[in-house]
Amino acid sequence: MRSMASVVALMVTASMLNACADADVAASAPADPITVENCGEEITVDGPITELYAYDGGIISIALAVGARDELVAVTGMERDQALLEMAYPEDRVDELTVVGDTYPTLENVLAVNPEMMFAGWGYGFSESRNLIPEMLHERDIATYLLSETCRQESGARGTMDAWTALATDLHNIGKLTGHSDKAEEVTVDIDQRRKALAAAPQGEEPPTAFLFDSGTDAIFTSGSFGAPQAIFDAAGVVNATADVNDTWTEVGWERIAASEPDIIYFVDYPGQSFEQKVAVLKANPASRNLEAVREERFVNLPYGLWVSGPLNIDAAEWVRHSVEQFGLVPESGIETSLDITTLEQLPGNEWVR
Repeated sequence: MRSMASVVALMVTASMLNACADADVAASAPADPITVENCGEEITVDGPITELYAYDGGIISIALAVGARDELVAVTGMERDQALLEMAYPEDRVDELTVVGDTYPTLENVLAVNPEMMFAGWGYGFSESRNLIPEMLHERDIATYLLSETCRQESGARGTMDAWTALATDLHNIGKLTGHSDKAEEVTVDIDQRRKALAAAPQGEEPPTAFLFDSGTDAIFTSGSFGAPQAIFDAAGVVNATADVNDTWTEVGWERIAASEPDIIYFVDYPGQSFEQKVAVLKANPASRNLEAVREERFVNLPYGLWVSGPLNIDAAEWVRHSVEQFGLVPESGIETSLDITTLEQLPGNEWVR
């Protein structure tokens, strides 16, 4: 006859074995599928993405902001924004990210990494002319997520929602796809609170008009109603001179800057045309040289990574508000910027900062 101690020992052992078996089953059970909507289409993955390839500084910043640093297995197009990203995300080892390719990603770059998902957009990595489109990756079992700002209209132009909505959509979706929904919610709440603070800032009798000059010689490359600059200007309480253009980033003629008579001109700090060259073009062109903003040199140069769709758009809005205050176009608000871009060595032309 077994002793009571033996029976108890057998019961404990059996319980431990059952617990281990249950744990093994739980560990081997597949994760629940994750579904998000992206540019009108549903994307479903088997579980949280652990290998994400991202192109462009704004897109990389979305992944970093939601806490997906460890999921970023490779990036392309980060060089121009690296110093800015290191400043904005000092704990994320930005300098240790694996960079592949040159300025733009190629199909070969992506296939060499073979990620679970590529995060890019139309004109932001995906391009028919560069022979890299989502369908090519789908054929090779690589999922894709499109930057919402670049969703296409029926006309082919980009932009199907206002830029703040597009950004919030991407933050939530990328957070969910990578298993960081809580962090994504935290980031969007912070952006909303800072937007409310900007909206409450004192205004003058008439809001100043801003013109965004990305680059230009024969025509001007700028941004319309669906681009992130529209959201930035709206939040800062200034009028976007090209708000009637139903596109994101696009070209307009020189007559647009002449007709808008902007109070202030903003530049995108971007390779290809320096700050000094942009000022020279504006001072030389008959359509712009007599504008008050040009004569008074009301120029503000902000990094590329602040202007493209991403969580740093709220920092851009704070800098825009600060700049119109510095030029005396609106009353002082006391709003402080949290990102000190004045320390970026490669950013010229901001002598207006006081």
